[in-house]
Amino acid sequence: MSATTNSSAPTTAEETAELPTHEVALTDVAAGKVRSLLEQEGRTDLRLRVAVQPGGCSGLIYQLYFDERMLDGDAVRDFDGVEVVVDKMSVPYLSGASIDFEDTISKQGFTIDNPNAGGSCACGDSFH
Repeated sequence: MSATTNSSAPTTAEETAELPTHEVALTDVAAGKVRSLLEQEGRTDLRLRVAVQPGGCSGLIYQLYFDERMLDGDAVRDFDGVEVVVDKMSVPYLSGASIDFEDTISKQGFTIDNPNAGGSCACGDSFH
């Protein structure tokens, strides 16, 4: 049975140091965008959660969202004040992945470059 911590207080550096870590990278541009979005929300207790879930036409989809929870088995890494959390089931799928943010005339949004993805569907929303 998993225990869920629903604390609204941000984790301290000491508490973060005790948690497992992951190998997902967050570029400086992406960290800046996350910081900006958190400031807009007016929340200091949120972290960026990255997960892999079954779905899409290729079998797996990425999920990126803000989350105040720290779940049993979560791995966390701090990028200059931006905490990125990955659940224990997603860690192997995301090992070595890099999250960036693109802001061009043709595209705006977060991108994930994942060396573990064997391929993706034509729409680019899922991978295997």
